[in-house]
Amino acid sequence: MGHDAVWLVIGFLGQGLFSARFILQWIYSERARASVIPVGFWYFSLLGGLCLLIYAIHRRDPVFIVGQSGGIFIYLRNLYFIHFVSRKGGRG
Repeated sequence: MGHDAVWLVIGFLGQGLFSARFILQWIYSERARASVIPVGFWYFSLLGGLCLLIYAIHRRDPVFIVGQSGGIFIYLRNLYFIHFVSRKGGRG
């Protein structure tokens, strides 16, 4: 596999993971008959966002880099709230 093909795989992997979060959220919401955001949504967001950020850095695309960097912070913050703050029963 050539160098360019590897980068395309990374880009498409990131896009696939990022898109999978919406499918997961849709399935959970349909089952609950209400809008639900499962924890997996944030993991797909984070993993997809990281892959896309790496791809954007490789492509030297500043718009894409800034967009993905901001999202990654939000995904990490939500996972922090889910795993650490909620265990303490409220505020961190």
